[in-house]
Amino acid sequence: MKKISTKTIEDLEFDVVLTQASAYCVTEDGKAAITKLQPFTTKFLINRELAYTNEYLWSFSSEHRIPNHGFDVIDKELQLLGIENSTLEKESIRKLAVLPRTVNEHIKFFKKLQEYFPQLHKRLEHIAYNEIIPNQVDAVMDRFGEIKDDASPLLKNLRREMNIVRGQLNGSFGQALSHYSQLDYLDEIRESVVENRRVLAVKAMYRRKVKGKMMGSSRTGSISYIEPERVLTLSRKLSELEIEELEEIQRILKELTEFLRAFIPEFEEYKEYLTHTDVIAAKAKYGRKIKGCLPMMVDHQELELVDAYHPLLWVANNERGEKTYPQTIRLAPDNRIIVISGPNAGGKSITLKTIGLLQLMIQTGMLIPVHEKSRICIFEHVLTDIGDNQSIDNHLSTYSYRLKNMRGFLRIANDKTLFLIDEFGTGSDPELGGALAESMLEELNERKSYGIITTHYTNLKMLANELPEMTNANMLFDSRSLEPVYQLQLGEAGSSFTFEVAQKNGIPYSLINKAKKKVERGKIRFDKSIAALQKERSNLRRNNDKLRDKEVQATQRANKLEDTQERVHQKLQDFQELYDGYQRFIQLGKKFDSIAENFENNKKKKLLVDELMKLVITENIKRKPKQKKKTTNSKKEKAVKGKQKQVENEVIQKVQKIRTERKKAKVEEVKKEEEKPQIPLKINDKVRLADSKSVGTIDSISKGKVTINYGFFTTIAPIEQLEKVGK
Repeated sequence: MKKISTKTIEDLEFDVVLTQASAYCVTEDGKAAITKLQPFTTKFLINRELAYTNEYLWSFSSEHRIPNHGFDVIDKELQLLGIENSTLEKESIRKLAVLPRTVNEHIKFFKKLQEYFPQLHKRLEHIAYNEIIPNQVDAVMDRFGEIKDDASPLLKNLRREMNIVRGQLNGSFGQALSHYSQLDYLDEIRESVVENRRVLAVKAMYRRKVKGKMMGSSRTGSISYIEPERVLTLSRKLSELEIEELEEIQRILKELTEFLRAFIPEFEEYKEYLTHTDVIAAKAKYGRKIKGCLPMMVDHQELELVDAYHPLLWVANNERGEKTYPQTIRLAPDNRIIVISGPNAGGKSITLKTIGLLQLMIQTGMLIPVHEKSRICIFEHVLTDIGDNQSIDNHLSTYSYRLKNMRGFLRIANDKTLFLIDEFGTGSDPELGGALAESMLEELNERKSYGIITTHYTNLKMLANELPEMTNANMLFDSRSLEPVYQLQLGEAGSSFTFEVAQKNGIPYSLINKAKKKVERGKIRFDKSIAALQKERSNLRRNNDKLRDKEVQATQRANKLEDTQERVHQKLQDFQELYDGYQRFIQLGKKFDSIAENFENNKKKKLLVDELMKLVITENIKRKPKQKKKTTNSKKEKAVKGKQKQVENEVIQKVQKIRTERKKAKVEEVKKEEEKPQIPLKINDKVRLADSKSVGTIDSISKGKVTINYGFFTTIAPIEQLEKVGK
């Protein structure tokens, strides 16, 4: 399998990315494994690793959190297991038992959620669920790593007997302590522990009066430590039992070690799986930190990075609170080589490293900080020539080293090669070095290789302008402030702004003018033309920004005007309703005044009640459709009172227009009513007025008028306004 060279990894600082990602590993094996990662060149391996990382990253934002995968280093334990008749300690067995338990949890988790994690579940298909090892270890050891009492019948009996002896020993010692304490033979501390045994703290003057074994004395010699005679036998018996216990524990551990020795291949498999899982988790966590995503992977040779960030620069700038500028670039069969030119400190090298580093990351199964619509292909070779690689040890100058490096390029370059060259052709005479660089670039182009170079050489800019598969590009520079914009502009070469930058940095104008005279007039004119184009581009960009701002402001004003028109229209409708309400109240007042005047003249109460009831029913019929709008009349009145005279005139015109339209609508409704088939009415039929719920009986019919009896009063109505009720 083809490998990316170590020089490329160092030039693009890919090892720094791996070091940053290793900080997210939870195991020592995982940290060691991730720093040794190498970019793949096989499509299957790359897609598989990317799927692993992407699924793990998804788990962070979902409710399905992947179980812990941590484990301790077990290299020494596996080495001991491989030695015949060796015995593992309790802690070593505990470390080994963690592996199958952890893997079992992963098997259950991914089997249950294989729809969400299809690729991570597939990783476990060849690993069997193992309960034998955990069950065997649990039968012998508790969760704290200590041997259980019932690990064997002999151990159970020994520990029971030891507990009895300890009880007897404590009782005997307590009696001795009480006896000699009453005799005032003991010091204030009364007792102590020597060689893991309880002893009496006897005053030195009474040591011959206390029977027992002398275990030592204090530094001053004022206290003698004596084990009472009555507990010596019990202490001796307890020591013998402890020795037997250790022998039995050692036998149990040896037996358990022999059992585990048969599972060395399984432990190796578990270790490899968990280490790989740790690497995947670390890549996913690092991807989350740099806001990485999985772009579209294509089968053909095309590299399109949209809003791509340099991950190391992203992390460093975020820590400093500075802005990072993204780049957008595309390499395809019709545009395989890009020649970037422009002044120094404009971001050319960073752009070069960004593309190369992201390519190495994606081919290692790492997510990259680009837009999701980016497109990535796979390159078999990624060749770099970045920085000053002068070698003192090998007596190579910078130019000699770069020529040696280019020889390697020409030896392996093909249509699946990505080359990245910084300051192409420098280190020698500009005329001769530029010509040699031009020939090499033509050779790489003929081999259908893909690449990006940065240069100040005019002949390389002209070559890129002549060949269809090559494109000029420049890093935008503000021609006024001579500050970099950090944005790549495709389609035209960039000026080096040599004399402008020199003038900004305080070089006397006389020297700059003298230097201009020394340079060929054609080169100065060509560089001036490029600089003028860049200035024009900068001005166009500023004008576009201004036009975009004006467009936004115009849109905002249009939206504001539209809102104002809608509010005015709503107020016109409100005023029309208020006006109609006032007219209705005026008509009602006139009717009531007429009824009052008639009553004043004829003094007939029954006629007064009939007229009032008729008026009330008629008004109720008219009011029902407009009940919802009645509650807002007070607010509408206040709004109308605040209008200016000019607006009132416009409102009156609008009202007249609306009233005309309503009259036409009413006329059409009347016509429709007249067209309806009339139901013949006769005396004693039950009827009601249109849009009314009150039902009355016909008393008489005369000349299209009907007298309706409601019980309490009678009224007369046109026959066309009546509806028959019932059959």
